[in-house]
This record gives sequence, structure tokens and C-alpha cells, in this order.
Amino acid sequence: MPGIWTKEQTEAWKPIVDAVHEKGGIFFCQLWHAGRVSDYQPNVEPPVSCTDKPIKNDFYIDGSGGANFSPPRRLTVEEIFQVVNDFRNAAKNAIEAGFDGVEIHGANGYLLDQFMKDQVNDRTDEYGGSQEKRCRFPLEVVKAVAEEIGAHKAGVRLSPFADYNDCKDSNPDALGVYLAESLNKYGILYCHVIEPRMITQFEKNDTKNSVLPMREAFKGTFIVAGGYTRDDGNEIIASGGADLVAFGRLFLANPDLPNRFQLNALLNKYDRRTFYTSDPVLGYTDYPFLEADK
Repeated sequence: MPGIWTKEQTEAWKPIVDAVHEKGGIFFCQLWHAGRVSDYQPNVEPPVSCTDKPIKNDFYIDGSGGANFSPPRRLTVEEIFQVVNDFRNAAKNAIEAGFDGVEIHGANGYLLDQFMKDQVNDRTDEYGGSQEKRCRFPLEVVKAVAEEIGAHKAGVRLSPFADYNDCKDSNPDALGVYLAESLNKYGILYCHVIEPRMITQFEKNDTKNSVLPMREAFKGTFIVAGGYTRDDGNEIIASGGADLVAFGRLFLANPDLPNRFQLNALLNKYDRRTFYTSDPVLGYTDYPFLEADK
């Protein structure tokens, strides 16, 4: 995902990337593999993962409930090598399409996250067991992508504290710091981490966990995400807790979010019912700009 493994897909991305660049934007392509979260399999084949354990909590990513995920099958070591190469190839295609870089999605309970978390990964080979072995595959992906396109064009998204898609770890603090320290070896551009308060996918929760140890361990640009507002985003930047803050839901509903933040203007309210739908307009391009921008 997002569909950039063929020549035809790469060519189709080019005018989209050009349009973003024409507006002065910087555009990174987020690369990910759903693993056992996939429910769109050719020939009704099982999805792949580090395990054959199915997802227990059934829900759609928009929180509506009702998804029914098929039991996965374990990737063989040879297949893991192929997936690493798939990420490498997708990164190469992204740069060919004109993207400024790529973000490797190692969060949200998708394939790379499944390998990292000890409550999912039950392998007994070189890709399971200890923390180092569980992180081996994701770090091999990072290494391959960095070698292919340059570490200065690669970032990684992580969610060590989250339990999205039934993907949890027994010691997320240690996992997060280990990953942050390990990523330094490859000199990547940034590490993008979901705040511990976003244990569930949609609401903030009280927690004693903190991303600060990861911030201190990682030597590149550190990005945080997870229910931020203008005020607490400014606060964490001012305190040195992060270099950048990522916004998702607020940006969906406010296409001119930076301008609204600068003016401290009122924000459009987002409609969660329109998240992650196949409609090309509703919830994606129909939120209004500020009147002064029209």
C-alpha cells in the first residue's frame, strides 16, 4: 500500500505528486503492508503475518464495528526476504514518481508492528522471541529503504504503546526505546510516534507512559501524533518534547489548518462517519476554507 508496486501505478502517481508540488507542498509516500489486518485477499487466500493467530477484536478502522478478519498464515523466512524487497521496490517507485521521501508504516497493528509486539509474534526462529529478534524484520525494511533512496528521504511511524488491531506489547517503554536507538544506526530523517494516550485508535486516555525516553534516544527529527490541539502542540514544541506535531482528524476537516492555527480561528468539526470511505469527495474535499481564502 498505497498501490505503488507496478510501473502503471508509479506513472499514475506522478500528476498527483506534481499537483502537490505546484502548491508548494512536501509529499512523502507512506508505505505499509496490512499483514493479518487485510480482508481483501486474492483467491480467498489467508493474509500473512508473523503468526497464525487471528485478530480477536473485530472492528472496522472507522470504529463502526463488524469486520471479520480471516486467520493469517506465518510468513516463511524466504517470504520475509521478499517483503523486504517489496518495500525497497515501492520506495524506489515512490522517488521515481516524484515523492520527496517515504514513511515506513511500522504502527497501527499492521505487518511490521505485528512482528514487533510480543503479544502477537509467537515465532521461535530468528524473527521471534527476544525484543531484538522481533524487531529484526522491521529494521531490515528500514535498512533496505535507506540504502535504496537515501536515509535522508526515509522516515518511520511507530506505535509501541498502542493496541490497534489487537496488537499489543507487554513492555512498550522498552520496545520504544530499543527501536529509537536502533533507528539511529541508519541515519533516517525522522521518527514519527503515536502518543501513549492513544491506546485506542480514536480517543485520548490517561496514562503514565511517555514518549520522552524515545525522544531522548532518537538522534533525528522527532514527530509526535495523537489527539493534539493547537495549544498543546505549541506546548510540546516549546518544551522540547518534539520537533514537529502531526495532525490527522483536524487536517481532514480543515484543509487550511496552518492558516487557522496562525489566526487562532475556529475549526471545522470533523465527521467520523466519513472517515476511510470510498467516496472521493464526502469527508475529503468538501470541508470549507476560511472565507478570506476564497
